[in-house]
Amino acid sequence: MTAAAPRLYVDSADVDRVASLLTSGVVHGVTTNPTILERGGRTAVEIPDLYARWSDEGAREIFFQTWGGDTASLLRNAETIRALGDRVAVKVPATRDGFAAASALVADGASVLVTAVYSVAQALVCSSIGVRYIAPYLGRMRDAGIDGDAMIARMQEVCAGSGTDVLAASLRSPADITGLRLAGVPYFTAAPDVIEQMMFHEVSDGSAAEFDAAMARLGA
Repeated sequence: MTAAAPRLYVDSADVDRVASLLTSGVVHGVTTNPTILERGGRTAVEIPDLYARWSDEGAREIFFQTWGGDTASLLRNAETIRALGDRVAVKVPATRDGFAAASALVADGASVLVTAVYSVAQALVCSSIGVRYIAPYLGRMRDAGIDGDAMIARMQEVCAGSGTDVLAASLRSPADITGLRLAGVPYFTAAPDVIEQMMFHEVSDGSAAEFDAAMARLGA
């Protein structure tokens, strides 16, 4: 089976840094969760404005997380998110109520990501109900003493051919991303710093400076 082409997402609510990555065309979209929104100084009432801004700046997918302590609340709040527009995807936590909500949302045609997936068994449940994405947290797995690289690779394996794919999160370095890609994971979300680090190499910058200097000597 041919692997899906890789995609990068920016995991942030820092609108200026997100704008830079979106308008440059480097990332496919934006992922958020309540913690990221809070860290970025945003409030729930600003979610529609964020969606509109990021759509205008070129985001092809924008993720917001539903909330509530039971399935009914998760579904009710998901409808508010879905009403934002056709580029939105709904994030649902990997809990018992979350799985029920995710199943209902999928049946109703929503694009769904189940987030905070920490086991292969949870990934298999996601695949069986047809969610589009699952988000395991590599950094947090490592912090907990779990071999997150191997775990996430197995998650992608059990989802293969189902239409469910890993969108890996809690990625703290470019090496985290390239390592998972080599293991077959297609999609990645990371903070602006990590995305920007992926584009930098000192030799590349040095070469570009040499090219510009040569063009100047050529009279350009």
